[in-house]
Amino acid sequence: MKFRTLAIHAGQAPDASTGALNTPVYLTSTFSYGTAAEGQARFAGQNPGFIYSRFGNPTSTALEQKLAAMEGADEAVVVASGMAAISSIVYALTQQGDEVAFIDPVYGGTDAFLRNTLIRAGVTVKSYSSDDDFVANHNPNTRLVLWEPITNPTLKVIDSRKIVAVARQIGAITVCDNTFLTPYLFQPLSIGVDIVMHSGTKYLSGHGDIIAGVVAGNGPLIQRIRTIALKHIGAPMGPQEAYLLQRGVKTLPLRMDAHLTAAHKVAEFLASHPKVEKVFFPGLASHPGHQVIKDTAAGFGGMVALELAGGFAACAKFLDNLTLFAQAVSLGDLESLACHPASTTHAAMTAADRAKAGVTDKLVRLSVGVEDADDLIADLAQALEFI
Repeated sequence: MKFRTLAIHAGQAPDASTGALNTPVYLTSTFSYGTAAEGQARFAGQNPGFIYSRFGNPTSTALEQKLAAMEGADEAVVVASGMAAISSIVYALTQQGDEVAFIDPVYGGTDAFLRNTLIRAGVTVKSYSSDDDFVANHNPNTRLVLWEPITNPTLKVIDSRKIVAVARQIGAITVCDNTFLTPYLFQPLSIGVDIVMHSGTKYLSGHGDIIAGVVAGNGPLIQRIRTIALKHIGAPMGPQEAYLLQRGVKTLPLRMDAHLTAAHKVAEFLASHPKVEKVFFPGLASHPGHQVIKDTAAGFGGMVALELAGGFAACAKFLDNLTLFAQAVSLGDLESLACHPASTTHAAMTAADRAKAGVTDKLVRLSVGVEDADDLIADLAQALEFI
């Protein structure tokens, strides 16, 4: 099936008992297994069946089947948040003495977890400034490498093919955070990535009404992550959230097409505006990573970043005078959002680490929604007049 068909039909069938077309929301914490022998068999993994909603729930299972199909994966697991996805992956696949590498920058919460929390488990964490830096200077003992194909919030492009090639040589596990591009535009598993993850809060949901995380991949790695995420850390996705995410995913292709169109127009406008110092959007031919995304993905995403001379003061004036763009963190909603990453999403990083990653005080991140692009451009234009 084509992607749009998978988004609607994968993992979904009429309910056997009622004929309900939509997957029911199973609001139950536990499941009766009938007999002691059956309970023993289910807990031993000998018989299929649900036991306890922390381990699995029919609503979540249907969603996992849909997401696995969309990613081209054997299996997917859904968890409580994007950070639950990151932490479960790393705790499941590394141990004391291992090294984890990541390509700067990544989402601020991921950066803080790796640098400040993971190291307490005796895992070494090393950052690289680019894909070429990793290729040239990688540690052959690296156990796991993590990156975002389009980085948050600087929109730098990482060539996933280069990372995969090196990782195969040294035997490292590859983890791609594909939140910005989504499986509609890019399927990392198809080029040899081991694990793909998302903050499902963002484009997969698309409606700004849930917190969610998704992990997908092939082979036994996902089973290890599932055990850590659900049984040990205890970060399952609730059935209500699973229902809403399943609903959101059905319209992902339609929404992403609208995001792509509006973001491109917004980026072109900003690139021509005299008060904008620099624009970051891979869809512009001037972007250094333009050709990489063109070669590997079906679109450039809906995120745009810009720099304004004058640092935080100029950015604050611009942001405070926007009317259609809401000042808020997160991204991928129907509504357009704007934020100042250095003081919000990436504030937990040290000033030195932010500078190294390019998260400057003059950077503004825009999540371009599905509104009419002309209205968004008019809003940006009037806000820029206040600088």
